[in-house]
Amino acid sequence: MFTGIIESIGSIRALTPKGGDVRVHVETGKLDLSDVKLGDSIAVNGVCLTAVELPGKGFLADVSRETLDCTAMNDLKSGSPVNLEKALTPTTRLGGHLVSGHVDGVGEVVSRTDNARAVEFRIRAPKELAKYIAHKGSITVDGTSLTVNAVDGAEFMLTIIPHTLSETIMASYRPGRRVNLEVDLLARYLERLLLGDKAAEPGSPQKPGNITESFLAANGYLKS
Repeated sequence: MFTGIIESIGSIRALTPKGGDVRVHVETGKLDLSDVKLGDSIAVNGVCLTAVELPGKGFLADVSRETLDCTAMNDLKSGSPVNLEKALTPTTRLGGHLVSGHVDGVGEVVSRTDNARAVEFRIRAPKELAKYIAHKGSITVDGTSLTVNAVDGAEFMLTIIPHTLSETIMASYRPGRRVNLEVDLLARYLERLLLGDKAAEPGSPQKPGNITESFLAANGYLKS
């Protein structure tokens, strides 16, 4: 579990194919690894990875085919900057919101506009995630906990202050950039709870966005 408050900007040192998936070597910059041990979790651009080697100023982690298919990690290459956050502890300040490190989908930066000293980004989410994104709600973009300032269909607006720009990789965002998105945990669990006992039945929706109006009507949740 994470908070979405980025602790360091690191970089990808190497991506090595390994048995059908990938082993990634991350250089961690100013991130303090003195309390990190093998098996601990570190979020890389919002993706929860497990440290399998700790060779000094960085760590190695295995990235499964599932993760490669469901995130923007395929876009990374040697030298790519990445947002880093260690897993929270019971004494961690929860300055952002509860973040699982399990990416729900990949969005795209649509526009970037200066607004005084801040920068406004418009991001398009996958259509199936649109219903989880609310005005003034929380969303995680490449591991960064952010507040949604406006919503228009599947697109949402973020206003990023100078501190966030300097402490994350968002300063490098340009239109066309793909980003990892994680919707608010409460929205995910609320949707699942609405299924009630039907959640245990074969064929019930498993992923965010799969509970559609047609599914609800077919299972008696919507009355004419």
